[in-house]
Amino acid sequence: MMSPLQRALLIFGIGAAILAAGLAIALWTLSPGGPMDQVGAASIGGDFTLVDQNGKTRRAEDFRGKLMLIYFGYTYCPDVCPTELQTMAEAVDRLGKKGEEVQPIFITVDPERDTPDQLRLYAESFHPRLVALTGTKEQVAAAARAFKVYYAKRPQEGGEYLMDHSSFVFLMGRDGRYLMHFVPGTPPERMAEAIEKRL
Repeated sequence: MMSPLQRALLIFGIGAAILAAGLAIALWTLSPGGPMDQVGAASIGGDFTLVDQNGKTRRAEDFRGKLMLIYFGYTYCPDVCPTELQTMAEAVDRLGKKGEEVQPIFITVDPERDTPDQLRLYAESFHPRLVALTGTKEQVAAAARAFKVYYAKRPQEGGEYLMDHSSFVFLMGRDGRYLMHFVPGTPPERMAEAIEKRL
């Protein structure tokens, strides 16, 4: 018969094993190469109707024939968004001439502040072919739902706010279907290699 200490150690060990297995499955699922990379394994993406930085209405179908590299964020983001957009830009540039077959797209989750004028100034800092999109709250919400993107306003002192949001970069096929995603912090060279395999 086990002593109370042995029983406690056994329960702790089982709990630790379950936790480790759960973390391993989560990392495998959300990492490039995991099951969400498989076509048909994830219902991500769809049509959207938004407005670009030049005031032109854009839909997902406008980009058919090219791969789409899509990131959801906002221009007032202090760190993650500019980092991921810079990674996207560098990955596209690493592809050289082939990079012209990839359309980088930034979709705001903060339509209240991210007007077309604001997006135009912001997009210029990253890539000359970056299309930056905004719209009504409803249009942005519909696009985010299609890509399973989480976002929420986080109020700050003085009436200001930040936006909490998921930070995946999505790679969509020439037909608009989901191919894979990149987790935050993916190096640009790794992103470029993965994209090149799908060109």
